[in-house]
Amino acid sequence: MQHFNAYEMAVQQFELAADKLDLSEDMRQILRAPKRELTVHFPVRLDDGSIKTITGYRVQHNVNRGPAKGGIRYSPDVTLDEVKALAMWMTWKCAVVGIPYGGAKGGVICDPKHMTRGELERLTRRFTTEISIIIGPHSDIPAPDVNTNSQVMAWMMDTYSMHSGFSVPAVVTGKPLSIGGSEGRNEATANGVLFVTRRAAHRAGMPLQGAHVSIQGFGNVGAIASRLFHNEGCKIVAVSDTTGGIYNEVGLDPAAVQRHKMAHGTVATYPAARRMGSAEVLEVPCDILVPAATEGVITEENAERVQARIIAEAANGPTTPEADTILFKKGCIVIPDILANAGGVTVSYFEWVQDLQSFFWHVEEITLRLEGIMNRAFDAVTGMAERSHCDLRLGANMLAISRVAEATLVRGIYP
Repeated sequence: MQHFNAYEMAVQQFELAADKLDLSEDMRQILRAPKRELTVHFPVRLDDGSIKTITGYRVQHNVNRGPAKGGIRYSPDVTLDEVKALAMWMTWKCAVVGIPYGGAKGGVICDPKHMTRGELERLTRRFTTEISIIIGPHSDIPAPDVNTNSQVMAWMMDTYSMHSGFSVPAVVTGKPLSIGGSEGRNEATANGVLFVTRRAAHRAGMPLQGAHVSIQGFGNVGAIASRLFHNEGCKIVAVSDTTGGIYNEVGLDPAAVQRHKMAHGTVATYPAARRMGSAEVLEVPCDILVPAATEGVITEENAERVQARIIAEAANGPTTPEADTILFKKGCIVIPDILANAGGVTVSYFEWVQDLQSFFWHVEEITLRLEGIMNRAFDAVTGMAERSHCDLRLGANMLAISRVAEATLVRGIYP
């Protein structure tokens, strides 16, 4: 297995787009490196009374188009390079859909699956305090990510508000509805994946009705996406989680699979399907593949065996640059992560706007606005790709980077 470094991959993708745009070396230096990297080490008291020192990160990649925006993940595998890569991708993601944010990301090295609720709350509140010097409703707005959720965001919002002396709901997004969260936020990423996949299928002359769909990753995004695609008339033929995958060529019932996972903690033992490894789900016969798990799963080693006509990247960075080349030559349409999964940050933007104005929208309006933004972004990306004779990832990166570069030039260099 080749060494995978998310930040090296992000920079490699950036350089490919910068070459195509003929970006100056000065501009490359500005856009290549993060603006700010904060590393914190802080003690947390565990339930048994012992103290554990935890390491966390908050990286702001670029804020030339607006406040920094990006999730916070809790995982034993978090690294600074991973957080830097995700922050860079967030910059391009916000630019490609045209929302006024820059990119940021956060991570805490811990294993939340082996922590109690009390330990998670104390960790979250202390981490929030440590990064409170750079986050804020007009500077940097965190959101949920891997192993974090609306409850974690509630603790973050409360902690920041206690320091401020008054409630600041706009400091985070992905909150519960009762404290300023937005309707439609939970389904936003999966909805965005569906909207751009529908657009891509239409352009390719492929009806969604009856299309076979394989989804790697059955967490929040993957599970909701399976239900949405099923409702569109697609056949969900394969899904997986961290314990393994399942396949049934006549189609799975996503609701039944979800109930099984809730009851047994895994999809792998679902009875009405053939069991397989998580990686095998990427290679089953299907029309649409949705990688919704982690980075670097479609590589030079397995790209030739991927059979899907359309790959919609619900996860961040699931396809390596080497795999991109192979898939493009095969005629596979890869809807890149910075476009495909931008529904989440778009509805986060809606939540932030609603918090700032203390006026909330109905879910129907949110979904309609989201579909309009995703469709316009898809059309802009495909237009750039066609003019530049390249794949959609390079087209998306070129569109996003050109927008951030323009903002940088217009603002100028201070002082």
